[in-house]
Amino acid sequence: MIQITLNDGGRQAAGAGRRSSLLRGVPVWLSVMLVTLLFVLPVLRLFYMSFLEDGGMSLAHYRTLLSESGTWTMLMNTLIVTAGSTVLSLVLGVTTAWLTAYTDIRMKKALQVFILLPFIIPSYIVTIAWTQLASDIPFADINLYSMGGIIFVLGITHYPLVHLFTANVLRRIPKEQEWAARAGGGGRLTVLRRVTLPLALPGIVGGAMIAFLSNLDNFGIPAFLGIPANITVLSTAIYQEVIGFGPGAFSRAAALSVILAIVALAGTLFQWLLLRKSATDGTAAPDTEPRIRLGRKRPFAETVLWLFVLGTGIVPLLSMLKTSVIRAYGLPFMPDNLTFDHYRYVLFDYGKSFEAIGTSLKLAVCASLICLVFGTVIAYFRTRRPGGVMRYIELSVGLPYALPGIVLGLAMIFAWMEPVPGWNPGIYGTAWILLIAYVTRFMVLQVRGSMTAMAQVSPDMEEAARISGAGTISRWRNILLPLLSGGILSGALLVLLTSLTELTVSSLLWSSGSETIGIVIFNFEQAGYTTHSTAYSAVVLFLMGAIAGLAYLMLGIWKRRLHTP
Repeated sequence: MIQITLNDGGRQAAGAGRRSSLLRGVPVWLSVMLVTLLFVLPVLRLFYMSFLEDGGMSLAHYRTLLSESGTWTMLMNTLIVTAGSTVLSLVLGVTTAWLTAYTDIRMKKALQVFILLPFIIPSYIVTIAWTQLASDIPFADINLYSMGGIIFVLGITHYPLVHLFTANVLRRIPKEQEWAARAGGGGRLTVLRRVTLPLALPGIVGGAMIAFLSNLDNFGIPAFLGIPANITVLSTAIYQEVIGFGPGAFSRAAALSVILAIVALAGTLFQWLLLRKSATDGTAAPDTEPRIRLGRKRPFAETVLWLFVLGTGIVPLLSMLKTSVIRAYGLPFMPDNLTFDHYRYVLFDYGKSFEAIGTSLKLAVCASLICLVFGTVIAYFRTRRPGGVMRYIELSVGLPYALPGIVLGLAMIFAWMEPVPGWNPGIYGTAWILLIAYVTRFMVLQVRGSMTAMAQVSPDMEEAARISGAGTISRWRNILLPLLSGGILSGALLVLLTSLTELTVSSLLWSSGSETIGIVIFNFEQAGYTTHSTAYSAVVLFLMGAIAGLAYLMLGIWKRRLHTP
């Protein structure tokens, strides 16, 4: 009898253990299901819709598209624009990186800020600024509404990406190897060709691939400059198919999106492989000491570099500001022609302007807060408890960002117009789908930022606090947050500013009453109201600067409070 009781007790304990294990696994599988629903299902739905024809599966849309000469022209335009702008970004980025990383030019920190300006400012505002500058240059017929104009503005916008990657890898090249080559009789060009470039090549090509993907993804510049000139690339073709609402428009757009997505994902994979190689080659710590003394050539090099960064980062913006205060577009810049009426109109008379700012601010704040919480949690478990499940979650979260924004926008339409056959949750056509899209697209920015911050904190500190009796909240408040706050909040700020001025995804998802900042500027430009678009762009730039400055001050206060005993 006693034996039976013991066996029953053992079976009950084993059953309780299995139930406890299952219960502990519930949050994990719920997380996997939620991540799959938000980040993976839209992409799968897009892929499925590209084959859907009269209720069945077919390759008809692909056959039709590939049999049309217009499709091949569009693909060729995309290739020319993307390749040409990438080459321009590569030349400019490598040159500026070499000057700032290797030579003894002065004021490098200030130069770095101005170099990054074309990338930090929304690309559609950069486009407006350059078109105004081109029209202001006397005795020159510069037409940016052309293939060359699109290539030029894309290249200027994304060369900072190549600069950042190249400068980082150049600073990590061990100078001892270069000294050894010089001691062996090699000249400066020989050392550059045989030592520096081979070691820097993976990082340079990695930066070029990121510029390539950014050029491929960009919608604003080809839309602002290409649509008026009847130059169509893949991203604008998808947009025009969707807004055209013709027979089979969504399915044709889905097929085009799959083609664009395949190119982008192939490029992302290639970039990932290159960056892995770059990480294995660049094992040295960053070295900021100058390796080349320019001597008497330094003033000339500094002058040329400053003229370039100011000419590409500041002068176009000044030209845009000038246009925003001209009474009518095309009038000369004279006191009698100056007015602030355009600012009054976009701020007070045109109701959608303030509504768009309010909508964008609410969406950006909500998206950044959601990404801050859930992105940091994902980063924590990915770094502290790595495994197959967390690897899947990390890859799934990164998938929407690897896709061009116009592709993700269409995927969100398919996913949320009718998530389950016969059930429409009422999300499509409201601001909610914009919020879901922003979180889906930009979550990876927070995850990467938080993971980078987590990597700097040893798990031993957290374990020691746990052994000492500190609970989870206490460990986060007293140990993790003071050490991680900089990286975590920087990621949240990046999500905030990126969401605030987003255009590509919003161009397909907005509806009347949910216009965003980018949509208002886009509509102004499409309608030909250049003075209004420039004035509104200036307001947006001021808003971005104010938010960035306020965030910087708040971050400083936060850090001081955390470090105050």
